Amino acid sequence: MQLLLRFSRAVDWLSEKVGQILIWLVLAAVIISAVNAVVRKALNIGSNAWLEAQWYLFAAVFMLGAGYAFLHNAHVRIDFISARLSARTRNWIDILGIVLFLTPLCWLLINLSWPLFRNAWISGEMSQNAGGLVRWPVYLLIPVGIGLLLLQAASELIKRFAFLQGLIADPLGHKEPDPHQVPDTAAQEPGK
Repeated sequence: MQLLLRFSRAVDWLSEKVGQILIWLVLAAVIISAVNAVVRKALNIGSNAWLEAQWYLFAAVFMLGAGYAFLHNAHVRIDFISARLSARTRNWIDILGIVLFLTPLCWLLINLSWPLFRNAWISGEMSQNAGGLVRWPVYLLIPVGIGLLLLQAASELIKRFAFLQGLIADPLGHKEPDPHQVPDTAAQEPGK
């Protein structure tokens, strides 16, 4: 199990790094969008390539960020129900969800999206918009993003089983505050 937990930590590290890169892609998309809007309105010039570049960045954030969201338990969950369940029950529900729903869905999406990417790559498919971009990079985001989600699902599955065996803390548990961290008293004092 220790080897699997090391694999899980490596996948978690990868998801964390991807998430940190995606933060910069959001900034790039915002900058491109703002500059594009100003140039279109002020100078009456524009490019479909810049519009599509911001769409590609937006797509990258959402497609590649699914594993990061899963790592941080930021996906949709029915909290008012799961909060009433025991930690073991919540982890068993997650195991069943990962094995019965998420994993098959990921395999299906990878198998359906790979030919789409491959055909666009081989044909050199371009946007239908004048001055648009090639399509294969955005098509590649689908299997890569779902692949990252599948890797994170494997990591989460390992953590759930490790918890059930008593090897790690509850991966779905709330983070306890660090008792060694000095609280910010200035923010708590009235009048400051």
